[in-house]
Amino acid sequence: MKIRDFHVKSLQTVRKDGYLMNEIMEYLPFIIPIIIVELVLMVAALVHLLKYKKFRFGNQILWIVIVVFLQIIGPILYFTIGRGDE
Repeated sequence: MKIRDFHVKSLQTVRKDGYLMNEIMEYLPFIIPIIIVELVLMVAALVHLLKYKKFRFGNQILWIVIVVFLQIIGPILYFTIGRGDE
């Protein structure tokens, strides 16, 4: 038996036992609210970015990249240090 065959068979065993799915299901009540908060913050930050053109630091493209790719931290950074005076 080759290592690759062993790895594939071990993955099939994990799926059959449902162990991996049980682990994921156990953490879903914690993960789903975090994902919702992350998406709401990102959408709010992007709407604000596109509506107002004043920033304390950087430009619009930089803040869009930060908000989208830094997930939950990006929108928080934008609202705390990036958003300009209105």
